[in-house]
Amino acid sequence: QVQLVESGGGLVQPGGSLRLSCAASGFTLDYTAIGWFRQAPGKEREKISCISSNDYSTRYTDSVKGRFTISRDHAKNTVYLQMNNLKPEDTAVYYCAALGLGCGASEVDYWGQGTQVTVSS
Repeated sequence: QVQLVESGGGLVQPGGSLRLSCAASGFTLDYTAIGWFRQAPGKEREKISCISSNDYSTRYTDSVKGRFTISRDHAKNTVYLQMNNLKPEDTAVYYCAALGLGCGASEVDYWGQGTQVTVSS
């Protein structure tokens, strides 16, 4: 059974850090573009970062550029999102997704179940 499982969310104060993990089972993340998305209450889901299938390219939406870093550990079949200098507006449910057609595509092959990130003092 193919699954993506996110972990690492939680409650953090403004300025703090979290590292989200996206672990795959039932298939390999190698050679698959992986995107991180988030959905805040009352807002549409947005793509915030993506790593290309060959790891050569990473992308970030402007609101997280310079604060978030996406990376991949092939040995662990896991993609990470390091989030630093978190702000209250980063509060959302964070999802990872497998993008078989690449970072520029909108089609998602698999979604994770999501992990809640809350930034509050």
